[in-house]
Amino acid sequence: MNPKNSGEIKEIKSTMAGYISGSLELLSGDPVPGDKAIHDVRVLMKKHRAAIRLLKPVLDEAVYRREYLAGRETGRLLASWRDTAVLRKTVKSLRKDNPELFVRLHDNEKIMNLLRKPYSGWDDAGRQAKAVREVADRLKKAQYRLRFISMGEPDKILLFGALEESYRAAAMAYLTCRNKPSARLLHEFRKKSKTLMYQLVFFRYLAPREVRQLEKRLNTMTQNLGRFNDLSQVSNITGYKFGESGNRDTDDELAIVIRDRQDKYLVKVWPVAYRVFLPGKKLQDIIGVAIQGNMVNNNR
Repeated sequence: MNPKNSGEIKEIKSTMAGYISGSLELLSGDPVPGDKAIHDVRVLMKKHRAAIRLLKPVLDEAVYRREYLAGRETGRLLASWRDTAVLRKTVKSLRKDNPELFVRLHDNEKIMNLLRKPYSGWDDAGRQAKAVREVADRLKKAQYRLRFISMGEPDKILLFGALEESYRAAAMAYLTCRNKPSARLLHEFRKKSKTLMYQLVFFRYLAPREVRQLEKRLNTMTQNLGRFNDLSQVSNITGYKFGESGNRDTDDELAIVIRDRQDKYLVKVWPVAYRVFLPGKKLQDIIGVAIQGNMVNNNR
């Protein structure tokens, strides 16, 4: 589902078609797809939306909005399904590293609910199957529409400009959350960095080594940001608020354990983010390209 090594811009459309067909294949494997299949579909849909954003300068505004919003809605239909599995895995990891604490948390119903695999009865299976059918139907419609979206031979300068815009948006998100590292701002930084990472695949032909190296750094960084966000979601579900009179010692300890693990992930994020998004840096400098006239050229 990746563009050929030649890196021709015209392959963006065929790659988008691959994202959709790959998602449909994953959804058709079982009556109710497993957690991994749902995760993979969501990733493909994020890649699809990133590609649409890259094409925004060469698409009609109405077409762009229709396709982008359709992709986002598809992801949302599967979000809660996938998130539940991720949070359960996160809490199990915390329990593995802190067994004594979790023994004392036995009466914390919110944590215990996260640890239990939800019972799936006929009603649950029916709802999940209905959601899968709805997502598949939306994807088939998007697949059909994509065939008739005309892009001709998109201007490479316009597309590289859209990539630069994604880089600037991620850089601003980095600066914002570095000065105020709240869970919400870190989540925004992760989303914008992922959009940039998914778009870079279409520009490997410019500087294969440099672009792949940047993709690798962004992948490592966003994975750690994702783990930070999973822990934030666990904390939100517990309803813990520091300083409340009803907090027990176990509640405070769990909050510290979660924060300690989040800190470990952030320690891995900041050096990479600084290297990629240092204020004053330009994407052209990182991947070693130059814009000359109406051409984007390798500058190394």
